[in-house]
Amino acid sequence: MLDKSILLVDDEHELLTMTKSIFERAGYTQIMTAASAHEALKILSKKMPDMIILDVMMPGMDGFELLQEIRTVSKVPVLMLTAKGEAEDRFSGFELGADDYLIKPFLPKELLLRVQAILKRSYPEKNRIVVLDAVSVDLDKAEVKRGNDTIPLTAKEYSIFVKLAENAGRIITVGALCQTACGEVWQGYETTLMTHIRHLREKIEKNPSAPVSLLTVKGLGYKLIIKE
Repeated sequence: MLDKSILLVDDEHELLTMTKSIFERAGYTQIMTAASAHEALKILSKKMPDMIILDVMMPGMDGFELLQEIRTVSKVPVLMLTAKGEAEDRFSGFELGADDYLIKPFLPKELLLRVQAILKRSYPEKNRIVVLDAVSVDLDKAEVKRGNDTIPLTAKEYSIFVKLAENAGRIITVGALCQTACGEVWQGYETTLMTHIRHLREKIEKNPSAPVSLLTVKGLGYKLIIKE
């Protein structure tokens, strides 16, 4: 899901920058921004993103009016942000076709979880099997299949593997993997991460001492090599 394009629309420059940074730190690679509804409409006329995160309170054309315009041409999922908590606002958004609501201020983790849930509902993945050199990994069951044997992944191993698989072939930094495994405060987790990586290699590599699927990139992090 990290390759899905997301358009952020908000007239508050600092919030727009912060929200973009939250997604980029989480590994999302296609984040677009617009500081007004009119700017958003220009972007949408050229390319419809996979999801839109839309602030309600904007000068000129507000979020409700923009959502109404969007719904005349697309069913793209929309998450609405508002500084208000009134039920009327939420009802108005849902009536116009919003997929979910988030009240500002919000925690980065809550934003990411809401977006992940919406993307999974809107774009269900048909094949959740990752094929490696020696094994295959079923992401829905969190299991490694080696011949006739099935090996379960722990919760931490699973979250690390998913992060690597979603970015297969690309280097994922130690910090990003630590953050994936334990959250925002990850400093000091590096040694524990190395233990998780070792256990993962024992499960997915033919020879864990000479890995060909889960590679170390010295001084940077790790990357996963999958079969096409």
